[in-house]
Amino acid sequence: MNINSIKAIVIDMDGVLWRGETLLPGFNQFFNMLYTRNIPFMLATNNARKTPAQYVARFAGFGVTVTPEQVLTSSLATATYLQNELSAGAKVYAVGEDGIRSALNEVGLTVVTDASQPVSAVVSSLDMGLTYQKLKSATILIRQGARFIATNADLTFPIEQGFAPGAGSIAAAIQAATDVEPTVVGKPGHFMFEIAVQKMGVLPHETMMIGDRLETDILGGQRAGLNTLLVTSGVDNEQSIASKGIKPDMILSGIAELVEVWG
Repeated sequence: MNINSIKAIVIDMDGVLWRGETLLPGFNQFFNMLYTRNIPFMLATNNARKTPAQYVARFAGFGVTVTPEQVLTSSLATATYLQNELSAGAKVYAVGEDGIRSALNEVGLTVVTDASQPVSAVVSSLDMGLTYQKLKSATILIRQGARFIATNADLTFPIEQGFAPGAGSIAAAIQAATDVEPTVVGKPGHFMFEIAVQKMGVLPHETMMIGDRLETDILGGQRAGLNTLLVTSGVDNEQSIASKGIKPDMILSGIAELVEVWG
């Protein structure tokens, strides 16, 4: 990959820009470089907890300006997917937080909390307030015939102390209870990458995906025709490549080193 030929980038956030609440080295320098060079970017994350507005506020707190249009979450991708699959106003039960509920409502779907009535789909995402009752309701509704959709299949996500259970772990629990495999919308699915490239007005081969997870960020970017950069500040590293059989175009320690290399 010739990094100097890259015209736009898609950036994962957890493990690339921060771990938990801690910024990773090079954060401000990285975005200063992008804005100085007028390089368009999309922040594409499998994290479905937050809304674009919440991410905008978080970046502002770190001294970086981004717009809601530059944020693409697996919640938004899932809502767009279901908007195309279900009738207007269809009822959906969501295991998740503000990000997924807001996204589903914005596309005209009806998010229900009462599991006593059948729904068209059950959506599973990361839920820090997960309870047995939520798992039970999701299980019953899917066994009654509701479609099972997962925002993403990330089993874990990086935090300061190591790794915490991700949305994929919750989906796995529901799958075990229902014997139904979910349709996964987020990375490595092509849907998010296609949306990102289209919004930036570039071609896939002109775009670089920066991520920390081989089987989602890197594999998904490769399938969509993007150049790929693995940063080892999150989940995967050089040793992971041999075991997972997924080889990125470039490997760097993090965005601080990317600033040095690209600068």
